[in-house]
Amino acid sequence: MHNDPLYPGFRRRWRPRYLLYALLALGVFLAMGWLVQWLWNAILPQVAAVGPLRYWQALGLLLLSRILFGGWRGRRAHRGGAHWNGKWQHMSEEERERYRSAFRDRCRRRDSSDES
Repeated sequence: MHNDPLYPGFRRRWRPRYLLYALLALGVFLAMGWLVQWLWNAILPQVAAVGPLRYWQALGLLLLSRILFGGWRGRRAHRGGAHWNGKWQHMSEEERERYRSAFRDRCRRRDSSDES
């Protein structure tokens, strides 16, 4: 599609949009830092005996929580489910039963090894 004569300059037209998305993501991150600072300073000093948080500390806390707990991944559907659903539909009944029994055996072995 990039070399399609009907779409000359396809890549050049989309570059400003990527820059806009990057600036928007940076703006959201900075706004979230302000929100974390505001919530922390509004709630935690009175509830728990902690001091107020400065803006850069709030950004650091936000980044640390992202590293430790993951997050901001969006709500994309898990792609593996669609893959297995398609595979399952094309399996014969014998292949499905073989898969079920192999899965049961795998789970049974793990359960029995935990008990001993």
